[in-house]
Amino acid sequence: METIYLSETANPLLISYLKAQGHLVQLIRSTRRTYEPVSSHPDIYFCSPAPGHRLFRGQPDRIGYSYPQNIIYNAACTGKYFIHNLKYTDPELLRCVRDMRKIHVSQGYTKCNTVVVDEHSIITSDQGIFKACRDHMDVLLIRPRHVKLSGFPYGFLGGASGRVENTILFHGNLKAHPDFGLITDFIRSRGLKPVYFEEFELEDIGSILWEP
Repeated sequence: METIYLSETANPLLISYLKAQGHLVQLIRSTRRTYEPVSSHPDIYFCSPAPGHRLFRGQPDRIGYSYPQNIIYNAACTGKYFIHNLKYTDPELLRCVRDMRKIHVSQGYTKCNTVVVDEHSIITSDQGIFKACRDHMDVLLIRPRHVKLSGFPYGFLGGASGRVENTILFHGNLKAHPDFGLITDFIRSRGLKPVYFEEFELEDIGSILWEP
C-alpha cells in the first residue's frame, strides 16, 4: 500500500480524501527538535528524490533547532535536478542524489517554496529559485504569500502541496490564490490534475510526501 506522510496538523478533509483513495496516511508528530511551527513538517525529516520514489529518511538527531541547522533535508528534487542551499545539505543526502544535477539556491527552505510538478517543471514564489532554475527547466513564478503558516506571517505553496500519482494535491483552497489560473493551467499542461479543498484556507503543512 502506498504511504502518504503528513503533518499531524493536516486538515481531516485531506486525510479522509487520501484514505478514500486507498492510501495509508502516516502522521508526523511534533518532535521539538526544531521550533514548533515546523516541528511536525515531513519535509524537515524526509526528502523525496523524485515523485513516486522511496523517500530519503533523515536522522532526526542531526536536525538543529533553528535555521539553517533545521533545513539540511529540505531540498526540492525532480529526479533530474537537486535544488537546495548546498552549503547546508546533509552529506548523506548528497550521496543519495549524487547522480542528479545540483542547483544551488540561497533559500534554505527550498522544498517548502517549491511545488515539484514533474522532472522538468516546478512552481515557486522565490525569485532566487526561479533565476537559478529557469535555464534548466520550466519554472512558473507565482506571487508570494497567500498561504497560511501558524507562527509566521505566511507560508509557502510547496509546503501546502505535493504530488500523489497523477495529481498535484493542495492543502486548502487554491482558488483563493491570485495565481490560481496560472497554477492550474501549468499543472494540466503537464498531464496532471490539480486537486484542492475549498472548505478551508490554503495552509503550509510541510509538504504532502508520497511513497509508493
